[in-house]
This record gives sequence, structure tokens and C-alpha cells, in this order.
Amino acid sequence: MGQHADGPDERHRRPAGVSDGTVEALGKLSEALEAVERARGHLYSLHQLIGHADLMLDDAVELFRSAGHGDIADRIGRDLLGRNVIAGRWTFQIVEDFDDGYYALFRELDRQARDELVHGRRHLYEAEMKERRRTRGRPGHEARPGADG
Repeated sequence: MGQHADGPDERHRRPAGVSDGTVEALGKLSEALEAVERARGHLYSLHQLIGHADLMLDDAVELFRSAGHGDIADRIGRDLLGRNVIAGRWTFQIVEDFDDGYYALFRELDRQARDELVHGRRHLYEAEMKERRRTRGRPGHEARPGADG
């Protein structure tokens, strides 16, 4: 078995000459990207929830009209149904602008930093934390899938 048989696989090992500070900085950038990924999920939730609410307005308008409240039905149908949620934009446009702008740039800069500094390797900070925290030889504490730990 090799020198690293009980450690992370090659893609989760720090390349020679990479400092603790570099690994920490890349780890913080990765953590920030993970927060943006979560925010992106919330943005997609907003997109779906607003879309669903707008479709439910069809039923509300019909029910108001059936109950004899044509003026209210007309107001909702005219002023709210299909309205932009932000000036000039429905939520799909917000999602597209986010994905193509801020999100794409964030991912690209993260990739560039990893490519330039650690040969594109990901999660080095976490991999090293795992090595510090796991108990060698204990079931469930293996370094990687299929390793005997």
C-alpha cells in the first residue's frame, strides 16, 4: 500500500509547496461560493412560488367574479395578474440575469483560483480537516470510499 493509503485521494491532497494561507483562502472562497449556491436555490424557490401565486390569481379572479365582485376581479386581473415583480422583469428574467452575471463570474473566479494555485483541486481545506478529525482504523472513519481506514 502506498504512502497515502490511509489518507485522502490525490485530488484532495495539497500539492507540494502550497501554503496553509493559500489553502485557507481557497477554503473561504469555496465557503462563500457555497453560500451563493444556497442563495441561488432560494432565488429559484422565489421564481417557482411567485409563478405559482400568479397562476392561482386566475382562480381568485374567477371566484371573485362568480361571487359578484366584478370590480375586485377586474382590478386584480388588470393590476396584479402577470405584473412584473421587479421593474421590467418577471422572476425568470431575474434568475437568468443572476445566473449569467454574478453567479457565472463567482464560479469562474473560484475555478481560476483553484486552477492557478492548486491544479484545480477542490475542498482541500475540508479534506485536511477530515484528516485531523477522523479516528484512523475506526469503522466509519475511512479516509475515502473503499479504503480500509
